[in-house]
Amino acid sequence: MNTSKFILTTLYLTLILTGLFICDICFGSVNLFSLDSSNSLFSTILYDIRLPKTLTCLIAGSGLALCGLLMQSLFRNPLAGPYVLGVSSGASLFVAIATMLLTSIHVSGFFLLGKSVVTMFSIMGAFGVTFIILMVSKKSRSNVTILLVGLMLAQILGALQGLIEFLSSADGLKTFIIWGMGSVSNTSLSDLLFIFPIFLMTVSCAFYLIKPLNAILLNEQYAQNLGINTNLLRLQVIIITAILVGVITAFCGPIAFVGISVPIASRLFFKSSHHLHQITFCLLLGASALLFADVVCQLVSSQFMLPINTVTTLIGSPVVIYLLFKSKLSIG
Repeated sequence: MNTSKFILTTLYLTLILTGLFICDICFGSVNLFSLDSSNSLFSTILYDIRLPKTLTCLIAGSGLALCGLLMQSLFRNPLAGPYVLGVSSGASLFVAIATMLLTSIHVSGFFLLGKSVVTMFSIMGAFGVTFIILMVSKKSRSNVTILLVGLMLAQILGALQGLIEFLSSADGLKTFIIWGMGSVSNTSLSDLLFIFPIFLMTVSCAFYLIKPLNAILLNEQYAQNLGINTNLLRLQVIIITAILVGVITAFCGPIAFVGISVPIASRLFFKSSHHLHQITFCLLLGASALLFADVVCQLVSSQFMLPINTVTTLIGSPVVIYLLFKSKLSIG
């Protein structure tokens, strides 16, 4: 893809993202256009509900898509992703542990102190699973083996999470189940002041890794011949992925399919494996995908909102199914 086409495609995706951003803020159970801007209800809906939720969609969607892209490049596997390989499951399990622990000492997991602890636990869980998958990938180069190990890890972690849910109180269980359905509505502007610097830092680090990521797509030995420390690259990708998935999962719950389907869609649509292109496109497409899902969640009914995982799964699953029949698709 030449430079002019890359810039033009980026502008088109930015326009789509802007349109979805406006729709997500303005439309829902209450149409902001129908309210007077001087009305206190207008300010409450805009600044306390819609704006934090929409900004959370931007960060969560683009962050998960970036993590999926990095994992697929590192493992050279188009089916790798935070949800499929069990990284989200690891974060969810540790959130369950943190939430039940906080509940047992009468500190809610959704206040300042508790939220910090939940975030830390979520990052720990994501980091642990990513590290295990990386160790497996060093022992076995088989994509099928890596995927099966990731799926088995997700099942094991899910079973442990189910045990914690079984032993928890009714109130704690209800809170955790609702959190597990995925939601971008639980963040405030003060939460975003914590999330955004982390997101910005990890995205900046990903752009810094463009050259080694491009090299490792060709061959690990080739990358080493160019003077790239592949072990350091793996560690950097693990840290970026664990932090982003951990923070997003802590605040939004385990959101499915964005991390795997958006990078796949980006390669299918734009026919480029250069990471400058792919990181840019995945950030824009991921944010757009989650904004679109949130708009659908809001517009289905004026009485309630669908869990965002329902919509992302319905959107993401066809992409993954298409991949299964598109055997020529590869990472490099």
